[in-house]
Amino acid sequence: MVMHFQPTGPAGSPNQVAFHRTELSVILGLYGRMVAAGEWRDYGISHLKDVAVFSIFRRAAEQPMYRIEKRPKLAGKQGMYSVIGMDGRILKRGHDLRAVLRVLERKLIRAVD
Repeated sequence: MVMHFQPTGPAGSPNQVAFHRTELSVILGLYGRMVAAGEWRDYGISHLKDVAVFSIFRRAAEQPMYRIEKRPKLAGKQGMYSVIGMDGRILKRGHDLRAVLRVLERKLIRAVD
């Protein structure tokens, strides 16, 4: 596994959005389960001015399959968390990170023949 990290300013900069430790714990828990299932192989984290992004890759050289975004400016509206597909569609948005990530957990549930 290769970790990509793209900071855009001094660590802890007030003009930079970042995931909190508890948020990363939830995201990495799902990531670990999906890696164990052979679905995902790599990830990258970007902390930008208005958004923090956790990008999920099947292979390191590809574009991300999914992006988990945190946009605090949307906290009072649609919710600051969203899961975005490879094609740019918002798959789920909301105020609760665990509830938003359930859209990806469904990928682990498969019918057994």
